[in-house]
Amino acid sequence: MDTIEIDNEWQETYEQLKAAANRKSSWRDRLDAVEQLGKWNNEQAIELLANRLNYDTVYQVQEAAYRILKQFGEDVQRPSQKKGELIKGVNKILVRVKKSLPAGHSFEEFKEKLKRMRSDIYDIYEGNKGADFEKWLEDIWSSASAR
Repeated sequence: MDTIEIDNEWQETYEQLKAAANRKSSWRDRLDAVEQLGKWNNEQAIELLANRLNYDTVYQVQEAAYRILKQFGEDVQRPSQKKGELIKGVNKILVRVKKSLPAGHSFEEFKEKLKRMRSDIYDIYEGNKGADFEKWLEDIWSSASAR
């Protein structure tokens, strides 16, 4: 493979990875893009990884970017995992979603409506809470019904 072919391959790959790394509605796509960027130790990849490290809303994505940048020999600081409310006023937003549904709706209906109405919230909390996400969301849903 000559240099021109490699450059063309990189540019095509870079554009696809850049789009995936910036996809706000899917932390999994961003994580996958970060992992794929780990195959390319160049200025564009490093810049995109640094952006995910510093600005991603999901800790797993930040952590992966940090790990790869360290492997590349970059001088970066480990991200700190945010505690508490990741989005200001999230409980009020979730109550609004619940109130927009008919009385007697199921948790699954609530979850699907949240996913449609506020995919950003769904994505950020699902990515950060991991296996605890479902229980966290159901606890909020069930406590909101008492209000």
